[in-house]
Amino acid sequence: MAGRFAPRTARAALPQQAGPALPGGASRGPRASTPLSREWTPPGPLDLRLVLGPLRRGPADPTYRTAADGTFWRASRTPEGPGTLRLAARGDRIEAVAWGPGADWLLSRLPALLGADDDPDAFVPRHRLLAVARHRRPGLRLLRTGLVLESLIPSVLEQKVTTDEAYRAWRLLVRRFGAPAPGPTADLGLHVMPDPRTWAMIPSWEWHRANVDAKRSATILRAVRAAPRLEEAATMDLPEALARLELIPGIGPWTSAETLQRSNGAADAVTVGDFHLPGIVGHALADHRDADDTEMLTLLAPYAGQRHRATRLILLSGRVPARRAPRMAPRDIAPL
Repeated sequence: MAGRFAPRTARAALPQQAGPALPGGASRGPRASTPLSREWTPPGPLDLRLVLGPLRRGPADPTYRTAADGTFWRASRTPEGPGTLRLAARGDRIEAVAWGPGADWLLSRLPALLGADDDPDAFVPRHRLLAVARHRRPGLRLLRTGLVLESLIPSVLEQKVTTDEAYRAWRLLVRRFGAPAPGPTADLGLHVMPDPRTWAMIPSWEWHRANVDAKRSATILRAVRAAPRLEEAATMDLPEALARLELIPGIGPWTSAETLQRSNGAADAVTVGDFHLPGIVGHALADHRDADDTEMLTLLAPYAGQRHRATRLILLSGRVPARRAPRMAPRDIAPL
């Protein structure tokens, strides 16, 4: 059962605010618009922080905010245009308000975003650690945004660098080339990421300023030029979706899995090629912190079809090995 909607309503228009100009003099358009609202009752426990957490790319992600009042804000570039979504838990209901051209698209897909298509009962724990972790996190569901590029681009930025480096690059590029999010978001600093054409026009020196090397920027440029084909992957089964993304040079199994976990709610999209995950899984399930991808996949074999959920629960369990090596130092791509 996917839960139930309350009727959608329109609220009074908010004052219009002109946004700052884009590089080159193009206008960003109004910051506020008439909001739409909708309520949804999930079919079971739902923890917004756990469900939406994978969308947050660092503490200063310009597309995602958690406000002081406990509401969650998300700015997206939908097929119908930019949109801002505000979510709040009200007892057993989720209250959603959306602004911008993409507001209706965001609200119509609210259940899918919050895991209505997910089936937590399909997961059968084979290890006590995972049974306990699931019991302690009854509100965990796997989200589905239905948007590929907004998860693909930050995943490409995270290839082979520290998370801090990737988060900084995402933050700088979205703030510089994106647009202020629709709605009352000025105090939050919320931005919508650039559209494919704008990504394709970012000059080489701006990638350099964000410390993004030529390999990653070239991968993003190839991806945005194939944006319509890549977005089709949001409606595909996992094997076909993985194959579609990996047709783009520079997008391999790590990046495609990280993307489809978010865009498709793919419960079996296990991340291979990760620097830390095999050791975490090996430590949690076999007390072997030096596991590689092969051993990780062997340990996760009993969870076929649910391997991504298994790794989420392992990470939430807190059973991770103590760090033995120094953190990877950020790289400077400036020539010597």
